[in-house]
Amino acid sequence: MLLSVRADRESFKKVTFTPGLNVILAERTKESTKRDSRNGLGKTSLIQIIHFCLGGNPSKTLYNDKLADWTFTLDIEILGKKYAISRNTSDRRNVFIEGDCTEWPIKPEVDEDTGKQLMRIKEDLRQALGSLMFGMQVAYEQKYAPTFRSCISYYARQNGEKGGFLDPFSHYRSQQEWDKQVNNSYLLGLDWTHASKWQVLKDRKKVLDQLKREAESGMLEYLQGNIGELEARKIRLEEDLRKQKSELESFRVHPQYERIEKDANQLTSRIHDLANDNFSDRRLLDYYESSLETEKAASVESVEAIYKQAGVVMPDNVKRRLNEVNQFHQQIVINRKEFLKSEIYRLKQALTQRENEIRSFSEQRAELLSILRTHGALNEYARLQQRNASMISDLKSVTNRLESLKKFEQGKSALKVDLELLQQQAWVSLDERSKIKEEAIALFNSNSQSLYESPGELSVNVTPKGYVFKVDIQREGSHGISNMKIFCYDVMLAQLWAKKEVSPRFLIHDSILFADVDERQTALALELASRESEKLKFQYICTMNSDGVPYRDFSEDFKFDDYVRVRLTDKTEDGSLFGIRF
Repeated sequence: MLLSVRADRESFKKVTFTPGLNVILAERTKESTKRDSRNGLGKTSLIQIIHFCLGGNPSKTLYNDKLADWTFTLDIEILGKKYAISRNTSDRRNVFIEGDCTEWPIKPEVDEDTGKQLMRIKEDLRQALGSLMFGMQVAYEQKYAPTFRSCISYYARQNGEKGGFLDPFSHYRSQQEWDKQVNNSYLLGLDWTHASKWQVLKDRKKVLDQLKREAESGMLEYLQGNIGELEARKIRLEEDLRKQKSELESFRVHPQYERIEKDANQLTSRIHDLANDNFSDRRLLDYYESSLETEKAASVESVEAIYKQAGVVMPDNVKRRLNEVNQFHQQIVINRKEFLKSEIYRLKQALTQRENEIRSFSEQRAELLSILRTHGALNEYARLQQRNASMISDLKSVTNRLESLKKFEQGKSALKVDLELLQQQAWVSLDERSKIKEEAIALFNSNSQSLYESPGELSVNVTPKGYVFKVDIQREGSHGISNMKIFCYDVMLAQLWAKKEVSPRFLIHDSILFADVDERQTALALELASRESEKLKFQYICTMNSDGVPYRDFSEDFKFDDYVRVRLTDKTEDGSLFGIRF
């Protein structure tokens, strides 16, 4: 429960709160001119100061240079004990606390300079207040959990840049869906952990969808292809590796493999040369042997026979000369035969020598080739190993891609199963907490019926995307009806939590909530808030403009002015909350 708001400047108008209805009123005076305005008098700033002292981020107003080094103090009662929480606009990380904090889940430090109790806002204060005012655990195991700052924002909605009056289930314009589901289900007494799990599954789906898009665009090679193709390729690579492994195991490296290979090539070349020489010599040998058989001496008798046929007697001198020629020719034939015989012998000897050399060289080459057939070169073995390593790498890559793709597909299937299972669990949980849900629905219906002839409806549904909260008031076309949905919902939350030992025990609404609401509904709403807050011992704090107060529509016994705690005026500059204008 809030006790007061004050500052360390005399110009600031201290605001003191009491149980029940509290009104901060901005009024136009008779002396004010048309140019004067109640905007900027500090109605909304008061709510911002309360948030500031409760660990909220400073608003634009509190960033103003004219408020530099101001210290605001919120006097508050928590669990029956009074505390003063002070925060300076120039030191936004810390707050100073006066009061007995021995039972706080997170205890303040003692500032060495001032001797005061000090707490860090983000690290300590918010978690401590979450426990003291909403019964939250200091640290939840879940990633998406209810927070003090989110929950308290339903009890003190902020408009302006925050957009706190857009719908009952949002307290600022860009509030994420998981935050709405988690914190509203927590405040309604439902199992908020289901909403937390829904967001975790949504994150998984988001990652899977992103991976799929990147794979389709070619950015993620390990998710490309399909399982059937990758399995076929994996089998082929495994078979090739088995064969290659056998080759490597039987591979014998000879240290002089390259030298032996060179010698074998030289022997082959030498054998070819000898074979070519033998071919040439055999042709020459055949020619010489043929010549030896056909070589004959010239005959004188054949010449004499020619003379006889011609009827001429051969002279003696001619006959003598022919005999001399015949003897010379016979000698030539004899000499030629001797030459042919010697050449034939030489050629046969050369052929035999070469055949022996060819046989010897062939035997040497056969021995070398036998070594080459059973051994390999070191560089060849290295190439074989390199190819094997490359194939192993390919197999590993294919295996990893296959496993990744299987996990990806299994992940998509598992996600569908988990979403379905979570939805079923949420329905079961909702049924188990039916009394809690029905109490909230009954309170909302009762609140709306107090403002309109027919009751409204609060519904909680479970969908594949999580909890869906909805409020309806049958007079949908009425002026300001959407704002009254927010009013009825917020009052319902205050009613629910006022029955608990741990509770904020206050509800704050800015004047904008009533700006577009019919005067009769505004009057009924204020009377309802006054009645319920007094009955359940919590505070309803609202800011209003004087010309928006529906005096004629209040019940006779409802004395509105009795609930006004501070009157802000535009008559003078010191009539605002801060006592200064800026």
